[in-house]
Amino acid sequence: MTTPNATQTSPLYAVIDLGSNSFHMLITRLVADGVQTVDKVKRKVRLASGLDKNNNLSDEAMSRGLECLSFFAERLQDIAPENIRIVATATLRIANNANEFLDQAKQVLKRPVTLLSGIEEAERIYLGVAHTSSCSAKRLVIDIGGASTEIIVGEHFSIHQAISLNMGCVTFNQQFFADGRITLEQFDDAVAHAKSQLLPFLESYSTFGWQTVLGGSGTMQALAEILVYQNKPAIITLPFMQSIAAQLMNIGEIKLVNIDGLPSDRVPVLASGLAILIAIFESFDLSALQLSSGAIREGLLYEMLPDMRKLSIRTRTINSLVERFHIDEAHADRVTQQAMHLYDCYAEKWQLNDDNLKQVLASACRLHEVGLLLSYKYHQHHGAYIIQHADLPGYDQTERQLMVALIKQYKGDIDADSLQQLAITEASAAAKLLAIFRLAVILCRRRKGDVLPKYQTNIEGKAIMLCLSPTWVTQHPLIADELLQENKHLASINLKLVIAC
Repeated sequence: MTTPNATQTSPLYAVIDLGSNSFHMLITRLVADGVQTVDKVKRKVRLASGLDKNNNLSDEAMSRGLECLSFFAERLQDIAPENIRIVATATLRIANNANEFLDQAKQVLKRPVTLLSGIEEAERIYLGVAHTSSCSAKRLVIDIGGASTEIIVGEHFSIHQAISLNMGCVTFNQQFFADGRITLEQFDDAVAHAKSQLLPFLESYSTFGWQTVLGGSGTMQALAEILVYQNKPAIITLPFMQSIAAQLMNIGEIKLVNIDGLPSDRVPVLASGLAILIAIFESFDLSALQLSSGAIREGLLYEMLPDMRKLSIRTRTINSLVERFHIDEAHADRVTQQAMHLYDCYAEKWQLNDDNLKQVLASACRLHEVGLLLSYKYHQHHGAYIIQHADLPGYDQTERQLMVALIKQYKGDIDADSLQQLAITEASAAAKLLAIFRLAVILCRRRKGDVLPKYQTNIEGKAIMLCLSPTWVTQHPLIADELLQENKHLASINLKLVIAC
């Protein structure tokens, strides 16, 4: 009889978010201090579209919502009540008959539903970003829902200021695009109205300042998917949004919108959400926004889980992947230590002074054999695919892109063109990181810590000078040959390796 491992016995946790546009259910469990998603269910209920001019929810909208909750209730039966959080947001704050719906929802779910205030919603959105982002600098967080928009500034887990405004992609759609048309006049009116709602808060927010801008709601996710389809980093800029707005107005009708990469379920509310986001960019003078891995559901989840503020999000993510994919941790640590030593040796002459790049390199080293779980043949391609598609809380799209490139090319041929496509850094810097990584892997080829060579190394122009003991070289002819072969590979990225004994 086998003993179940920690993954099998880990309890389940569930979070349900009754949003104005969609209802979401997230089910997870802990694996090596990391969060593993077990199930996700999303239904486009569009509750906000059921509000009449007197802010009463229609029977039809309530029926859609309750039907969705009956689906969710099935999954909650197997989860401990103390591990469940259910919240309602903007539309049910606005609706005069919200209690009628909430009472019925409680009966369907057999669990209480917490109606969050606007500020409470904003705070939980921020915590979701804080728990899933490695950046501890001052950050501006944006979330555009169906009936409200939350904007928060904070640092670490501390919230400096939070607002929740009664404007969302569903309500704006009804207010400015109800006839199904998208004209310049309608779009400009929507942007202007959003700016008028933001105006009273601009001064207080600008005094705080921020180093990064994050967001992860439906509008931003949809824009990111368009960028990914175009093989571009998922970094949202004002010129990009203006180009999408121009396409929408050129098409002229919502029902005719067909943009490559845009999910069909976002078509009805893209114009309205885009108008709000453009207004935020222009009002706060933002240059770029990156997708966050978390928002309100993650904020609720991580605050429910034990000790989630004690361990860094990147450490939790890497530890979880190491355990789930049975990576040889001792070997991964040896490669990481060698790579960090080489990085420190070369940093001054190669002008490698970005701590974040160093951290991403270390993460790639720890995960470089993740693909071996599938098979040895093509394991680098398997590994790159896994990292490309895995949940990676703590890493943004550009950092993930670099990790994929490093893992795919840690040995064998080098595709120099792929390094040109990285958004996180220049190709020359990426090439140097790759050279460090590859050299560390070769030096650790024996997979034993007590046989690692003692060496001296430095940089002379474009050459990596590596001084090894002649005795060690003689005892390790395979590694010596691989070092000689590596010089041919490095030539493709305009570097060379010189072995001096």
